[in-house]
Amino acid sequence: MAKRRKVSNPLALAVLAELTIEPMHPYEMGRRLKEQGKDRNIKYNRSSLYMVVEQLRKAGFVAEQETVRDTQRPERTVYALTDEGRAELDDWMCELVAEPQHEYPAFGVALCLLAALPVEESADLLGRRLVALDERIDATRAQLHKVAGMDVHPMFVIEEDYALALLEAERRYTENLIGQLRDPEFGRTLEEYLGRME
Repeated sequence: MAKRRKVSNPLALAVLAELTIEPMHPYEMGRRLKEQGKDRNIKYNRSSLYMVVEQLRKAGFVAEQETVRDTQRPERTVYALTDEGRAELDDWMCELVAEPQHEYPAFGVALCLLAALPVEESADLLGRRLVALDERIDATRAQLHKVAGMDVHPMFVIEEDYALALLEAERRYTENLIGQLRDPEFGRTLEEYLGRME
């Protein structure tokens, strides 16, 4: 069961992880997250990043290490991970890696309400989804191929491997569902079932 945390935003977890490398300013954290492609999995913008850093500071997970004054830039506060922050990072990561969490993906919502659409329209819409999935699969494979040619350890692209596996599984499922929806027997039995519910 998921633990109740003082700061539970996934961006907070990313900040804690970035600070294990070295103390840094929030702008640098954001630059690194984007540079490493983590922004594909962790939604954030500049203001939310600063807000999360402040929440972590109030929780005692990060502390101001120094304020850098540069004549050409505004004053910048550099943050460091505290011992409590390291313990929180370790505990949170152990929970996320070991314990499957119940999530509410938008596609799951659409599937549980799919009977609200006519069967043929559902099949056509799912066909459009297949095209979009193919584009995403191709883009993810291209990204992985590009990274394979660089000096990047596979540990730093495992989220892309995972994303590809999910996309491929969703594609197989969607293709099978389209076949099921286009089967005349499926439509006939659905109409009978809906008729009994009236």
